[in-house]
Amino acid sequence: MKKGAMHFAPKRKDAIVRELSDEFLVYDKETNHAHCLNQIAADVWRLCDGKKSLAEIMRTMEKAKSPVDERLLWMTLRKLSKAGLLLEPIPLPPPSIDLSRREVMRRVGMAAMVTLPLVTSMLVPTAAEAASCATIGQLCNTKPCCAPLTCVANHCI
Repeated sequence: MKKGAMHFAPKRKDAIVRELSDEFLVYDKETNHAHCLNQIAADVWRLCDGKKSLAEIMRTMEKAKSPVDERLLWMTLRKLSKAGLLLEPIPLPPPSIDLSRREVMRRVGMAAMVTLPLVTSMLVPTAAEAASCATIGQLCNTKPCCAPLTCVANHCI
């Protein structure tokens, strides 16, 4: 490990991970957020072990026949960090490397769009929240009415 090199640690404690054919799902039990990662984002997240530097992640991906540009790697790390999938927020990359998704698309072309990282996140209701609904006469401003009731003037009827 080189002194001064940045290392990226994933947030895997209290996480349920499932790999599907072309997607990678991570459910964070602590925050009740589910994250769907495309292949490139999943590959980078798997390599974030808190020990590998940016250069080591790039070398590992090249050996695995999925070479990645440094700009694309920074974009992926930023998306993983924003989704809360890394323990620490990542520092901003050098200005010469920091590109928006639109700038990367312009540079690499539309054909390379499938290689851009994608992290889709959503809040998942707890079991109690998903199962609860308001019955007739109850307030419906904080929870939905049970079927077939409807909310009128903040009351289920």
